[in-house]
Amino acid sequence: MLPTLHSLTAVAPAAWRLAGPGPREQDTSIASKDKGVYGVGVPDEREKLGVVLLSGGLDSATTLAVAIDAGFVCHAVSFDYGQRHVFELAAARRIAEACGVGEHRIIKLDLSADAGFGRSALTDDIPVPKDRTDTSGIPSTYVPARNTIFLSIALGYAEVIGSFDIFIGVNAIDYSGYPDCRGEFIAAFEAMANLATAATAKSDERFTIHTPLLEMTKGQIIRTGLALGVDYGLTHSCYDPSPEGLACGRCDSCKLRSAGFAEAGAADPAQYRSA
Repeated sequence: MLPTLHSLTAVAPAAWRLAGPGPREQDTSIASKDKGVYGVGVPDEREKLGVVLLSGGLDSATTLAVAIDAGFVCHAVSFDYGQRHVFELAAARRIAEACGVGEHRIIKLDLSADAGFGRSALTDDIPVPKDRTDTSGIPSTYVPARNTIFLSIALGYAEVIGSFDIFIGVNAIDYSGYPDCRGEFIAAFEAMANLATAATAKSDERFTIHTPLLEMTKGQIIRTGLALGVDYGLTHSCYDPSPEGLACGRCDSCKLRSAGFAEAGAADPAQYRSA
């Protein structure tokens, strides 16, 4: 079981940033390795392997810190999916390097309009909404079925390496209203994972989709990360950054981040464009 917000054990900031040697990055599609396929290469009994979806944002960085604090040897998975805010991949590399994950894989997966997908302000020629006041609907930054796709690939990778624990930093409190960030979706995906894989059909093991941030406010998330030593200066949140990578300060993600740091009573280390 994951620790709750109240039972997380804080570590010194440097302990997270200097957790070990840098990860071995794989900038290719997932390929099976000598160990791990359907239990053939069961991981060392001393290791508790976790697969962490690492976008490069503050939520995924916090989720990674929680997984490490809970004793998991983490394999990070990031996605180069044609997003306009590609700076988040550089952030994911920084975070993976800083915390010393076992391995960091960047999966190339084109969900852009040029590849026949699009239909999102993050992957298509659609303006990113700024200064939204009506938050009742699903915004144009929703990427069709993104978390379903990402979790499916993470599930396949977990099965290959012999892990039954997948971590994702979805949040259903301070969020943009994406349907694939809700607890009901996660529960349904977990049920599917335990029906669809050879790893569960051939053993009593079961996959768990861990969502440690699901019911936290953004301020609680940031306070949790700070207690675990997360360096939020390594993260990137903005949906529409400048060519230099400066945050716009006006998209949903920037607004949520800014409000979260204010709630947490901490300074936001992100660099923003001048007004």
